[in-house]
Amino acid sequence: MRQFEDGAFNNGYKVVAGIDEAGRGPLAGPVVSASVVLPEGFSDPDITDSKKLTPKKRILLYSKITECALFVAIGISDTLEIEKVNILNASLNSMKRSVENLLVPPDFLLIDGKFEIDSDIPQKAIIRGDSRSVSIAAASIIAKVERDKLMFKFDQLYPEYGFAKHKGYPTKAHKKAILDHGITPIHRKTFKGVKEVLFAK
Repeated sequence: MRQFEDGAFNNGYKVVAGIDEAGRGPLAGPVVSASVVLPEGFSDPDITDSKKLTPKKRILLYSKITECALFVAIGISDTLEIEKVNILNASLNSMKRSVENLLVPPDFLLIDGKFEIDSDIPQKAIIRGDSRSVSIAAASIIAKVERDKLMFKFDQLYPEYGFAKHKGYPTKAHKKAILDHGITPIHRKTFKGVKEVLFAK
């Protein structure tokens, strides 16, 4: 989990940030990205892809990461932006914002996925990076926890949709709520899962 970080440090880079997002698949809510800069040599066998962790474990690791990391920042792309530029570009935009929000600019980026972001900073896109890089894995945990916090707030605004449980993902309960109550301002109207339910009405 340190091979990419060690490679960057060995090439003379000093501030290496791992970047990942959460929320590409849901039918509602924002996409949230995180950038995490860990100390050189940092490792933790518990830090891995957030999707492999229980909510309780993610919360515990979130606290540990924020305590141990040199810098942590998030970037958000809301539903309006997702609808305007599509989910891929919105995700890349949120990643870029998370990098720009770091207190100290990184000099190398490790990005989850196969696409780089629009930045002059040297970077490497890594497929399945959240399972191969400790920095990206840490970012995946931060992004997931931060997005979940937002979905809990949306659950209070729209209690009939169950956002606290499914976080906007296309579960049967969520689709039934859309069928029963229609869509909210945070629903992604262009997404196939939303259009299918609305068409079924």
